Parts: sequence; structure tokens; C-alpha cells
Amino acid sequence: MSAISDVTIRRTRREDVSVIVAMLADDPLGGARERIEDPLPQSYFTAFEQLTRDPNILLVVAEDGEGAVVGCLQLCILPGLSSQGASRGLIEDVRVAKHCRSRGIGEQMVQWAVVEARARGCKVVELLTHHTRVDAQRFYERLGFARSHVGMTVRF
Repeated sequence: MSAISDVTIRRTRREDVSVIVAMLADDPLGGARERIEDPLPQSYFTAFEQLTRDPNILLVVAEDGEGAVVGCLQLCILPGLSSQGASRGLIEDVRVAKHCRSRGIGEQMVQWAVVEARARGCKVVELLTHHTRVDAQRFYERLGFARSHVGMTVRF
């Protein structure tokens, strides 16, 4: 597959929510978490409204040259006292539409997030990926991320 060079990264709009949820659900882990229904549950739109009101959270999509949403990610800017009061960027929910993978879209989105985090004063950028997603782990390592923490989760 050829690389897409004309991807545009922009803030998410309400009409993008169903496409994002479909991408989040498009693997065994996400498929077990997400609810793909028509119409989508209101909880997704409530969360979208909360995210768009928070100035420290950037929910963005990648559009191809024809305006189709082909990727998404969330960048959270987390102020902190650690590291002399440094803020950190947390990248979450990185997804590329299945039919568009291996074209450099994920790389462009993650690089955008790193540049944006630095521009907002972050001294470190972090992300988490599920231990079973070995391809994603290789991808992030190729982009310069290093294994540095053990992630733990409690689900309710």
C-alpha cells in the first residue's frame, strides 16, 4: 500500500463520533468494550461533549485527501508536580481505519501529538498499549518510545 501524504489532522466534530467508535471497536479488545448500535448510545455523545469542553484534552481525527476520517487519537495534557512541576502528554486511543493501515497515518498522528505536547510545555509524552498488542508496541518503539513503566488497571 502506498503512503498517504495528504492526511489532515483536525479537532473531532460531533458527526465523527460514530466513525471513531467503529474504529475503537474494530479489534477483539475494543469489540468487547464498545457498543456499535444505530443510533449510538448517548454515553458516547455525552463523553464527546465533556472532552471538547476540556482545554487539556485534544480529541483529533486524521482525514484523507477526500475528507474521510481514517484515524483518531486523544492527547491529554496532564499538569503535575513531579519533575519540577512538568506537564506530561498522554496519548490514548490511537486508531487507524483497518483499510488504511500501513500507510503512515498512525505515525503522522503520533508525531503530531508529540509536537503538540511539546508546544504546550510538556516535558514527557507517554502512552499505554495493551500487552497483547505486540504490533502496536513495535510501532511505538520505532517512533522512539521506550518501555518504561508497568501499567495497572482496575475496571468497574
